[in-house]
Amino acid sequence: MTNPYVPLLFLLALGAGFAVLSVGTSLVVGPKRYNRAKLEAYECGIQPSPHAAGGGRVPIKYYLTAMLFIIFDIESVFLYPFAVAFNQLGLFALVEMVLFVLTVFVAYAYVWRRGGLEWD
Repeated sequence: MTNPYVPLLFLLALGAGFAVLSVGTSLVVGPKRYNRAKLEAYECGIQPSPHAAGGGRVPIKYYLTAMLFIIFDIESVFLYPFAVAFNQLGLFALVEMVLFVLTVFVAYAYVWRRGGLEWD
């Protein structure tokens, strides 16, 4: 009888091997012509401005947007198995999922209050 984890380990090894092979191939085959433009920071076509003497403030809107995407991705990852197995889980799981969704809405309210959803 075969161990049920063998296919999972095989898939994990296949994915890791593909990642290592891809990075290694790009290092060996890729061009190595560096110039001044390639060594500069990429700022979407806008010339980077120097920071203030104290470091300056970074707009929090970028971080809030990234946090919002991560939060809702995690929510969908947890809600899908819950929806599939809803009948077998019972009342305890329903209460736990309501608490989880409330926690997600707290994060959503925080982002909304901080102006992360306003695209000016």
